[in-house]
Amino acid sequence: MNAFQTAVKFFQDCGLFIYPSLLIMTLGLAIAIERFVFLNKARNQNRKVWEQVLPMLQGGQFKEVWNVTSKSDAAIGKIVNYGLQRMQSAGGRREDIDHAMEEGMMEIVPRLEKRTHYIATFANVITLVGLLGTIIGLIKGFTAVAQVNPAEKAEMLSASISIAMNNTAFALMVAIPFLLIHSFLQAKTSEIVDGLEAAKISFLNLVQRLRSEQSSGAAR
Repeated sequence: MNAFQTAVKFFQDCGLFIYPSLLIMTLGLAIAIERFVFLNKARNQNRKVWEQVLPMLQGGQFKEVWNVTSKSDAAIGKIVNYGLQRMQSAGGRREDIDHAMEEGMMEIVPRLEKRTHYIATFANVITLVGLLGTIIGLIKGFTAVAQVNPAEKAEMLSASISIAMNNTAFALMVAIPFLLIHSFLQAKTSEIVDGLEAAKISFLNLVQRLRSEQSSGAAR
């Protein structure tokens, strides 16, 4: 029996409970792939925009930074744009700019974390579905064994238990990678959020430094 035939027999032996498990696995994989692509795209966009606007910020070219960030879909572009807006409308106090950029973070971070928690939930649910399938299979197995010839009971009971345990085995084969994927995506999300926080602080420090230099120059 080759690997394909073994896999087919495995799924056939699992009974009806394999179908909700397969559905959960498919949904979890779809979310994991979508989140992985989204987070990679977000990280690359943030890096590209920050590398573009950082020299402008260091040179005090706020108008040019505004033109770039107002057209950008990157999270870091939106946060910097929030800060520039508050600079113009509130006199440029560091606290006000910080609050404006923090508002931008509160809007953006949930988008980065969106749907990721479902993967851990699916890992738990598929484990429970597998256990339920195993229990139902064992109940059916013991019921069937009670009605057969005593000489056949041991062999039939062994086969029934083996088939019933397939549900739990499949559930665990899916749940364990799902938990690892969930941790991996959470780590990527935290990395992006930390990068946004670092960019926010860099922006605030650059603005404060430029303001101080301008004030010192005017005093002279």
